[in-house]
Formats: sequence, C-alpha cells, structure tokens
Amino acid sequence: MTININTLIFECIIGILDFERHTPQKVSVDVEIAYPYKDEFIDYSHVTEHIKISMKKYQFKLIEEALISLQNSLKQDFPQITSLSLTISKPDILPDCRVSVTQKLNY
Repeated sequence: MTININTLIFECIIGILDFERHTPQKVSVDVEIAYPYKDEFIDYSHVTEHIKISMKKYQFKLIEEALISLQNSLKQDFPQITSLSLTISKPDILPDCRVSVTQKLNY
C-alpha cells in the first residue's frame, strides 16, 4: 500500500539567514509512504500533523536537517513503513524558482 501526501503547505521557521530565523516562511512537503497493509493502517492525518508539529517545534536551519529528522521520527512513530520518499520545498525563498530537497529510503 502507498500513501501519497502532496503539497502539504504550512509556515514555520526554517533557514540560516537572519530573516529566516525570525519570520515564518511557507514550506511545502510531499511524502510517499509504502507499507504492507494488513490489519493495521497508517492514518495519513497523523502523518501530516506529525510533520507540521515537528517542523514548527524544531525550527531547523537546513532543509536537509529537517529531512533527516522527519525520516527518523516518522519511521519511529510508524514502524510499519517499508519505504519513504520525502521532499521539502521552500517555494518563496527565491523570486524565480522553487527550492526543494528530496530523500528516498527503503527500510
């Protein structure tokens, strides 16, 4: 079974520049989670809340740090995950493009 969460948009503190440390900015998160559905399912609403709460709480300096932290915490909270693809984007950081970082893991 695969869950796709596309364009989860919210604001948080993320970045290393001075203004990024003070003013929340829009981020967009895409997630693909594969797991063996049997008698237990993964609630996608819990996954989205987990992502938003974690990113707002930890105020990461780098997108890469946020990716690693989220991958670890998602696997811990949802141990049935067998593969995970996670993309975090900062759509408004540059005027002429959307910046994102992606990581894919198989467990």
